Amino acid sequence: MPSNPRTASDPPDVRRLIVLGSTGSIGVGVLDVVTHLAAADEEVPTFEVVGLAAGRRGDVLEAQATKFKVDDLALAEAGAVSSIDATRSLRTGPDAALELVRDIARPGDLVVAAMVGAAGIPSILAAIDRGCDIALANKETLVAAGELVTAAAARHGVEIIPIDSEHAALHQCLRAGQGPSEVSKLVLTASGGPFRTWPIDRIRSATVEEALAHPTWKMGPKVTIDSATMMNKGLELIEAHWLFDIDADRLDAIIHPQSVVHSFVEFKDGSSLAQLSPPDMRMPIQYALCHPHRVAGCAPSLDYSELRELVFEPVDHERFPSIGLALGAIRAGGTAGAIFNAANEVAAESFCDGHIPFGRIAEVVADVIDLIPPVAATDLESILAADSEARSAARAHAAIAPTRS
Repeated sequence: MPSNPRTASDPPDVRRLIVLGSTGSIGVGVLDVVTHLAAADEEVPTFEVVGLAAGRRGDVLEAQATKFKVDDLALAEAGAVSSIDATRSLRTGPDAALELVRDIARPGDLVVAAMVGAAGIPSILAAIDRGCDIALANKETLVAAGELVTAAAARHGVEIIPIDSEHAALHQCLRAGQGPSEVSKLVLTASGGPFRTWPIDRIRSATVEEALAHPTWKMGPKVTIDSATMMNKGLELIEAHWLFDIDADRLDAIIHPQSVVHSFVEFKDGSSLAQLSPPDMRMPIQYALCHPHRVAGCAPSLDYSELRELVFEPVDHERFPSIGLALGAIRAGGTAGAIFNAANEVAAESFCDGHIPFGRIAEVVADVIDLIPPVAATDLESILAADSEARSAARAHAAIAPTRS
């Protein structure tokens, strides 16, 4: 990862913050942490929110802009514009977030990337090009365009700090400076979602409501569906590959239903480091915003007196084939990650819209991976082309009712 010139000994100051995806669960959590830091008694990093971008919730965006005194906004769906104060500087349309970044981002700003899906890639690349550090919650960016994004970050000397709880855990465990050559394995933990103990036949016919009933985390619908299929863990394995420069043979996942251990690092000498905290996203959000500082948090601490057991189980690859598909995408390289991600986005949407049963999601992804050979991810155009081709193929395969035997 690129190294940030800011160090733990630097005095806290006011830093400009742009939040892409501000009305989603991560964006709301980011603004909660910003509020907490502004009210803290100790000397802590504080933020001036200078830009907010959202998809369609114009009323929530306007409330956020009013609270944090933000004039520069972006809204993807023009139909929600009526909620926005006409005196604000508002960009609309599918490229609104990109326009916001190009208009206002400055070197040294921190950009929170919390937009859902591959649509966030151009705005994140634009932020990196302007010398902004990235607090990354949009895992699809590295899944689809990891080679481009990490190369751009290195070229501009900016840092990518993960917000995902699993990658924040790995980042903390590796913080002492161990490099990839000292790591034997990175292991991401997974709750197992709502179907961890269900019979496979029952999982195949699960309803949308059942898939959205996550036992541990409160997340947006896309991420929650991905958790039920464990596609989210597949995406996170690909993301970890790019964040920490670790090959597929040294990446793994394990079921941990308590969601207290968020990931761990096994080193070549046989020792392991793990990061533990309650399942509250404000913890990794604050870590990403304040890095490299450690300050009093707004999330609860772990109560060890109530911690009776920590359960770990191997992943059942028949129940959750997504892990194998993701590791295969890492090994294939090139645009394989973009194909994997695009096919999953379409399949998950098709399930939520009632077009395919839950059991077809992983099958559609596998079908598309088999159909489209990856090519070199030499530029954004090749990645977007692979994304578009995979989406078209996934829509066609989602319309095929029969499932694999």
